[in-house]
Parts: sequence; C-alpha cells; structure tokens
Amino acid sequence: MSPGVDSRITSHAVESQMRNWELARLQRAARPREARPEVEDFVTISREVGVQGEEVADRLGERLGWPVLGRKILETMAGDDAIRRRIYESMDQRDLKWYQGALFAIFVKDFGRNDYFRRLCETVLSLARQGPAVFVGRGCDRLLPAHHGLRVRLIAPAAERQRAFARERGLEAAEAAREMERITRERAEFLEHHFAVDAEDPTRHDLTINLGTTSADEAVDIILAARDARRRARAGRATPAG
Repeated sequence: MSPGVDSRITSHAVESQMRNWELARLQRAARPREARPEVEDFVTISREVGVQGEEVADRLGERLGWPVLGRKILETMAGDDAIRRRIYESMDQRDLKWYQGALFAIFVKDFGRNDYFRRLCETVLSLARQGPAVFVGRGCDRLLPAHHGLRVRLIAPAAERQRAFARERGLEAAEAAREMERITRERAEFLEHHFAVDAEDPTRHDLTINLGTTSADEAVDIILAARDARRRARAGRATPAG
C-alpha cells in the first residue's frame, strides 16, 4: 500500500471515530447527569518488535465493540491541531478538571520542551475520557491511570519475530535483525527518557501472552477473561461489606 493511500485510510478512520465520539457525547448529554469513572474502560497492548499484534488488537476491538487506537491513528490525532481542538471542545468541566490534573501529574523533565510528547499526552488522556478503547503502543500503558484498565504485552520467539519482520519489510535476515535492534533501542530510550522505566520490566504489564504458542483468537479469549476477572474483583472491592 502506498503512503498516500495509507494516509487517507488513517485520516478516514480518525474522522469516522471522531463522529462516533461526538454522537456518544450528545447521547450522554441527553441523559440524566450521572457519576462517571475517572477514565473509560481500556486495554493497552504493547508488543515486542516483529510481533504481529495487529490481528489481536483488531479482533479484540471487534469482540468488545471498541475502537482500536494504534500508532498511526494516535500520531495523526496528536499531530492535527484541528482534531485535538475538537476533542478538547467535547469535554465538559468534569472532563477538563481531570484532564488538567492528569497532565500535571505526568512529571517529566522535558514536558514543556518536547512538543510531540506533550501533544501525545494530551491526545491519549483526552481520548481516555471519550469512551472505551484499545490503545496500541506509544507508551499508553504508562500514560493512563494504573488502577484502571488492563495492560497486555505480546511476545514471541526471536526467530519467529525476525522472519515476520523481514517478510513484512522485504528485508534480508541480517538487515531485518539490525533494524529490529534499532527500533527496540529507540522504544527503550523513549520509555526511559519520558517515564524513567525499563522497557523490559515485566511489572509494567498485567498480562503477557506468547504468540509463538498462542493463536490470535486464543489471545483475545485470554485478554477478555482477564478483563472480566479484573472487573469482578474491582467491583467486589468497591462494594461495602454488610
């Protein structure tokens, strides 16, 4: 697929999702005022380089009826002032109060200077108030509140990841290995620089799934089971004993 066609598809997906959120906001406004959670429900998915996680994310979104917000969509939204303005203007006072507090809580040394990271933070945090979603990559597991949602890591054997990466990019094995190392290093530097976390720290995630031994459908079933169990546990803790 050419870059131009890919860009148009992404832009269409963004516009379609914006309309869905705006419709949902109007429907909420027509209902009696009710308490809302800090953020809507979400699943974040991160993956090792070369892991074919798009199928898992897409099938999970289909099963849940949620939008899948991957790298291209998030970067398009973060880079478009008009889209970010529409998201911001859709917030009510409760949304804005939480949003501003959440931004303030992200204490990173270059927050004021790194325009891309600032826009990414603004976009992800504001989207988390629009409705439930599957967030893929971009450090979303670190941006969103730790006591909400479910954080998933997808892994696979190195040889399998390298073959998939080489096939997808049309590269020889050695070149694919070098490129994978570069991307892995850049991701690690991004997380270390902005969040002061080790990219390989397993405690970043609630659930790790090996796609070398697990099919996409099985992975989705596991994620949904974990999500349901987490929701039941949280509901139980929130119910007063009596």
